Amino acid sequence: MDIFYALADPTRRKILELLASQGELPATQIYTNFTVSPPAISQHLKILREANLVKMEKHAQQRLYQINPEAMLEVQDWSKNLAQLWNQRLDVLDELLKVEKQVGTRNK
Repeated sequence: MDIFYALADPTRRKILELLASQGELPATQIYTNFTVSPPAISQHLKILREANLVKMEKHAQQRLYQINPEAMLEVQDWSKNLAQLWNQRLDVLDELLKVEKQVGTRNK
């Protein structure tokens, strides 16, 4: 499962935000934070597990979920690389604008 497919859904992002702010939570407590049905949240949790964004441990009848920090670092690295590429493009544009300004003031 692709991480970014899993992150595309707002409910799944809210689940991750909940886990980030509160730490490890049982599925039953995650369900109570949403207006959709528990089976729908279970499907979202399954997608997050398959994308390796969350880890799940079984304790008797309870399933405990927590964020997978390695996957979050992967998303952070991707985002950082994208920002660097974007900044490089903006730097090139900035240089072109400076050259244009210099040429424009010389031609006056």
